[in-house]
Amino acid sequence: MPKRKTQQEEQEEEAEDILEEEIEEEMKKPKAEKKEVKVGVVGWTPKTKLGRDFKDGKIKNIDDILDKKRKILESEIVDSLMEVKSDLVNIGQSKGKFGGGKRRIWRQTQRKTKEGNIPKFSTLAIIGDENGHVGIGVGKSKETLPAREKAVRKAKLNIFRVERACAGFDCACSELHTIPLKTIGKSGSVKVILTPAPQGTGLVVAKELRKLLKLAGIKDVYSKTFGKKRTTFNLIKAGVDALKKTNIQ
Repeated sequence: MPKRKTQQEEQEEEAEDILEEEIEEEMKKPKAEKKEVKVGVVGWTPKTKLGRDFKDGKIKNIDDILDKKRKILESEIVDSLMEVKSDLVNIGQSKGKFGGGKRRIWRQTQRKTKEGNIPKFSTLAIIGDENGHVGIGVGKSKETLPAREKAVRKAKLNIFRVERACAGFDCACSELHTIPLKTIGKSGSVKVILTPAPQGTGLVVAKELRKLLKLAGIKDVYSKTFGKKRTTFNLIKAGVDALKKTNIQ
């Protein structure tokens, strides 16, 4: 006689099915849809002083905000000033034999209650214009799509500027293709060292860290990492810490 499944096992299987369906929908989307659509400000009512200054025409560029170190609390400002693109980082892992499941963009956790397990999803988003501006954000929700929307919105609020230059010791071009100096970023046990590289080198970095540098507009860089690099959260945060140190002003 087959063994009857418990309520906990049924909920875990249901959550796993939902996760697989969302991943399949994400993979089926064409690459052109991943570009964020520029949002108008016609029906937007600003709630902060920065938003009112922008709508009155006092702010024309995102650098005007970042240079004065003003806090962005409304994502509509970034949508209107920049043509941003977004990408998600593989921070989770699906179930597999002996823990060998594929890496996923959703990290699933469960909370124990008397009624059973309540699943929750989290994701890490990166946004940038590939022209010296980038930001990251973490979103959490009971469903996958709201978690992604929260992550993208928070990434827009955390945007910062990355200084670029031609600083390779054997490169003398005039293009802004690499970082201006060697920097070190740290988060948790992960340490990332970024070194300027000549034109044509490419991004010699970890696969997930390449998403951050590409959206920041960096085309050539050397890197060296230490610590538990499989913890993607700390890897990306260490990369962000290194990029923020490029601003030598």
